[in-house]
Amino acid sequence: MPQDEPQSPPRRRRTRLYALTDGRTAAPHTVLTMDTTITAAAGGDAQGGLPTEWRAILAMCASPGGLAVAEIAARMHIRLTPMTLLLGELADRGLIHHRSPLDGAETTDVHLLMRIRDNLARI
Repeated sequence: MPQDEPQSPPRRRRTRLYALTDGRTAAPHTVLTMDTTITAAAGGDAQGGLPTEWRAILAMCASPGGLAVAEIAARMHIRLTPMTLLLGELADRGLIHHRSPLDGAETTDVHLLMRIRDNLARI
């Protein structure tokens, strides 16, 4: 009896990166770093006519928490540079809020660093 070969999962159709960024290779008005925290500004009802990738980003960055740019890129399987361009476009359209990473003074707070360590250990 022949063995059934394992089937590979069906490939999901993906939008080409240049289509997601409208061919842009430079940052729009909003420049983001990989550790910038992104939070969705638009509610679910305002997302009707948006591209699929934009809706996925807004869904995973729901308030109050948000995610870092690098984490969004990893979850979406999109390289960091196109993701920063895409998120910059969302920020320029007012669909997301962005918060810079912690200042140097904030990273010397031992209690804050211990809470971060403990929360990372839970993941």
